[in-house]
Amino acid sequence: MVGSRVVVPLGTRVVTGIVVETNVTPGARRRTASDKRRITNVKPLREVLDADAFVPPDVVALARWTADYYVAGVGDTIPSLLPPMARGGRADGHKTSRVAAITAAGLEALDVEARGSTGSPRASNSQHTARPELVEGSTGSPRASSTQRTARPERVEGRALSPKQREALELLAGTPTGIPTPVLASRGFAADVISRLAQHGYVSIRRDRVDRNPFLASDPVAESPRRLTGEQAAALGRLLEMADAREFRVALVHGVTGSGKTEIYIRLSAAVRAAGRRVLMLVPEIALTPAAASLFRQAFGERVAIQHSGLSGGERHDQWQRIRRGDIDVVVGTRSAVFAPLEEVGLIVVDEEHDSSYKQDESPRYNGRDVAIVRAQQARALVVLGSATPSMESYHNAAIGRYERVVLERRVFDRPLASVTVVDMCEEYAAGGPHVILGRALRSGMQARLERREQALVLLNRRGFATAVFCRQCAGTIDCPNCSVSLVVHGEGSAKRARCHYCNYTARVPPACPLCAGPYLEQAGFGTERVEAEVRNACPGARVARLDRDAIRRRGALASLLSRFRNGEIDVLVGTQMIAKGHDFPRVTLVGVVSADVGLGLADFRASERTFQLLTQVAGRAGRGARPGEAIVQTLYPEHYSIQLACRQDYPAFYERELQFRRAMRYPPIVSLVNAVVRSRTFAGAMDDAADIVQTLRRCDRELRVLGPAPAPLGKLRGEYRAQLLVKGMNRRKIREALQAALASRPDLQRRTVVDVDPLSVL
Repeated sequence: MVGSRVVVPLGTRVVTGIVVETNVTPGARRRTASDKRRITNVKPLREVLDADAFVPPDVVALARWTADYYVAGVGDTIPSLLPPMARGGRADGHKTSRVAAITAAGLEALDVEARGSTGSPRASNSQHTARPELVEGSTGSPRASSTQRTARPERVEGRALSPKQREALELLAGTPTGIPTPVLASRGFAADVISRLAQHGYVSIRRDRVDRNPFLASDPVAESPRRLTGEQAAALGRLLEMADAREFRVALVHGVTGSGKTEIYIRLSAAVRAAGRRVLMLVPEIALTPAAASLFRQAFGERVAIQHSGLSGGERHDQWQRIRRGDIDVVVGTRSAVFAPLEEVGLIVVDEEHDSSYKQDESPRYNGRDVAIVRAQQARALVVLGSATPSMESYHNAAIGRYERVVLERRVFDRPLASVTVVDMCEEYAAGGPHVILGRALRSGMQARLERREQALVLLNRRGFATAVFCRQCAGTIDCPNCSVSLVVHGEGSAKRARCHYCNYTARVPPACPLCAGPYLEQAGFGTERVEAEVRNACPGARVARLDRDAIRRRGALASLLSRFRNGEIDVLVGTQMIAKGHDFPRVTLVGVVSADVGLGLADFRASERTFQLLTQVAGRAGRGARPGEAIVQTLYPEHYSIQLACRQDYPAFYERELQFRRAMRYPPIVSLVNAVVRSRTFAGAMDDAADIVQTLRRCDRELRVLGPAPAPLGKLRGEYRAQLLVKGMNRRKIREALQAALASRPDLQRRTVVDVDPLSVL
């Protein structure tokens, strides 16, 4: 049946697959737009692993829609549905724990010891229960069986027990359900003591399944319900009406930072759960899952699971299985959690719906927000999109009546939004020289906060210590040999290395120019590592830390760093956009933004939108507690409308101004857009192949507007040259079908062409 796992031959290999369709006639054409090939050469299945659906059929249908819409193969999408250990590894994947339990023989032995006799204990009756167990056949594919072994006591002759053995039996006699062997070991009972008791039939050893726990060590403590503000109560009431209708609806909750959107999500989830339906809560980044999961666990206890790629394979598997078994009412996760095997979904919340992290940058290039909307449509559920800075597309849908807009204009407790100061860095350079990183206002602001024992955030959305190394003698730069970008310097002193942020190529920073051998190498630009060093110099004695992808590579580093900052063990946290959204740090009263315009120079039509969103979001981290907040924004373009309107936190004005640009240039949300990038070993080959696609598209549909081909902004990536073309139109389906037809005419291009439907970036 649909959703079952099967073992199938694929060329010379034998693999595990998922049934996506049944009752298909050989020779018929596929029904999906992404694959029109005839079904021929059908081989028999080797084995059916599941009598029932392993993945719910509605989730399989969602995966097929995703593959079709985003012009990807179903085989690219199906792995998103499965936990790591069900993708050809262990079928159960469960960790087991040995538990020692006393048997009837053990009880009799204790009784004999108490009487001073050496009577022989009799073996207890055998007991058999079930445990999922992997059995691998000759195909090498996983097969799930259901057996559990319980040690069977044998008839033994009377024998004297050692004091330690007698002590162990006395302890076990008081716990009929048994004691895990690690607990026994911690109490001083060595493994050989328990093993000998089991060998002589006094105890039995069983193996119990143990779900790996991905949550924080401390159990959540339920908090008393907070009183809702008038705005919150009105918003919740409207959302409850929509949820009670049990119809597909989309609501955009447009609330300023600190307006209490999360409290509304939790109360709405409680009502949906009380009505017998389940909840899916999406957050954009792994960094936000611990706090969100903790809040939901406070409300709903153990009926909450999490799903994201930061978990170990075992943790993800165990959480997935809990969801699949129906043990879970609420799933909290990142974009991949949209495919969680959750049934009876009544509510899907997409928090920070504007965030680009919801868009996957490899096939299938889906947007988790949009897939969530489709899943809600299939389930006749309510989907809530929440943000202080909605995407242009979502706000436009609300403006034309497709979504319902629910507004929260005030912070909880009527706390004021952070005051914002814009610093013109041209003036700072004139006063302090061209190498100034922290302006005078930001320096004095941090020092004042430290004196008051408050905290500060400093944002620069760029990693590394220096962004380039150039030669003053020949003007050459140290570039990546695989990509058309300069290498970024990381570290200081002897640990200094140059790294490519795209292919991860690394090299030692040379003492002389590799082009002209000149000794006059200098570093240009700066990243978060340099800002961190500057903060330490400006604030001696301050406890400073950095949060970016380089700083949290070690497992658990992210949660540890956020916990330390939340507990007041860090005074100043420097970071990239990872610190800008979703976090609630009541002690933070100052936010500094270094190079606020770093994204405005990118050749991307969304540059102004992203700048507005980032500045508004990070300014919203300040003043969320009892003390007022301040944001200091450093920029070379203080008059740019995205910066000015972000400082005023005036989203409607920004939307109207940005929409003028999008309408004039024919960009989303006015039209649909598909970005296609053709890769080749040579620049000429990439351009020629892209030109062939453009010509085919123009012949196929004259209503489409095709831009290109042109060299991609990132002209070379991982050793391949890239040519780009953009396709615009009013009908997204027609664009996809035209591209598919163009690629079908050149099968050699299908694997070398990246098709990105509804791109969030065209770089």
